[in-house]
Amino acid sequence: MKSSRYRWFVVAALFAFMLLHQSDKLLIGPLTTPIMQTFGIDEAQMGAVFTGALIVGAILYPLWGYLYDRFARAKLLALASFIWGSTTWLSAIAPTFPAFLASRASTGIDDSSYPGLYSLISDYFGPHVRGRIYGLLQLAMPLGYLLGMILALSMREVVGWRGVFYITGTLGVALAFVIFVGVREAPRGWSEPELAGLAEVGVYRFNWATAMGLFKKRTLLILFVQGFFGVFPWNTITYWFFRYLETERSYSSDAVLVTMVIAVLVLASGYFVGGAVGDFVFKRTPRGRLLVATVAVLAGAVLMLVTLNIPIENQAFFLVMLALTAIFIPFAAPNVVSTIYDITLPEVRSTALAVQSFIESAGAALAPLIAGLIAVNSSLKDAILLICVSTWVLCSLFFSLAAYLAPRDIAQLRQQMRDRAEQERKSLQPDQVLAEV
Repeated sequence: MKSSRYRWFVVAALFAFMLLHQSDKLLIGPLTTPIMQTFGIDEAQMGAVFTGALIVGAILYPLWGYLYDRFARAKLLALASFIWGSTTWLSAIAPTFPAFLASRASTGIDDSSYPGLYSLISDYFGPHVRGRIYGLLQLAMPLGYLLGMILALSMREVVGWRGVFYITGTLGVALAFVIFVGVREAPRGWSEPELAGLAEVGVYRFNWATAMGLFKKRTLLILFVQGFFGVFPWNTITYWFFRYLETERSYSSDAVLVTMVIAVLVLASGYFVGGAVGDFVFKRTPRGRLLVATVAVLAGAVLMLVTLNIPIENQAFFLVMLALTAIFIPFAAPNVVSTIYDITLPEVRSTALAVQSFIESAGAALAPLIAGLIAVNSSLKDAILLICVSTWVLCSLFFSLAAYLAPRDIAQLRQQMRDRAEQERKSLQPDQVLAEV
């Protein structure tokens, strides 16, 4: 199970899960108009559809985190994929708007299933390469967005919006089978350097004392606070940048599509590049990942300020600067996940990331509303700039503080893992110890 080929099969399977799941999750945007026409609903009612899934997903983050730390993560991921496929099918066959509202809200159940995925990967790959692996996996999110948009726009006139949901729902059920059969559970802590020389690793399960200890780690608390604000720019850009291009920069639909496709593809590369740079600097200093995140968010703030002030008629230069901005935007993401796992015990890593994601979800819900209120009284340009620049500057301060605190928490985890390794060696039979020597 530690073979390089099998580890990459696991990465491929989980990448496919994230790619197709994100495609399914974001299909609702391009399919909004035909869905509204089918049920005869207005924007407020359609907004309730979006909100329902977000609320369900946010509420269930802590539950998924606990389940992943308590039970087999691979099997739970297969269950999440099955739930995704099943609830999407329910959305496709919903005969009335109330039924569609309830079924679409139920799709949020599996939206909070990612903490276990990252936790499982952490037991297949050691600390010094996790950043680039997480960056590679997170590539699936923007690529899934593009895939969903292409699938929806190309197929909705051919098979209808219900048919598109049937396709993605079927893929979810099929992928559930692949994960259930093909992805095996790894012992928690298996890839930690201190345990590398052991023939067997003990079984460590979630316990409340260890989980509550998460809130005593100062680095983690700073990252939790940063997470609340860190998603403001993401959701402001996601919900409002299309409209900004159309209304305030007078882009045609084709120009918007070309601009956003290029920007999203460049942004996607930023996940892997950011993770790889974080790994590189982390090998030289335990503060490395967070220093990379600090520099990246500051660069994003400066570049966004320059980009949105480019004259409207200069579309080529605007596109170049937007792409340059986009590559820095996701730099922090793989480094935050890696840092969380650098300071938490293997049996509570899903819980730690679930808490982070829950807090981020709270921030996600506020950002589009705040941006809309600013735009009403000023402009979308001002709303995007005010939220993105101020938030990224604030996050740079949080990342700097976390970087200052991180070495102590990382050293504490490494000592805990050495203690465990020593306990494991003492528990071996004498002939096993001699065999290792």
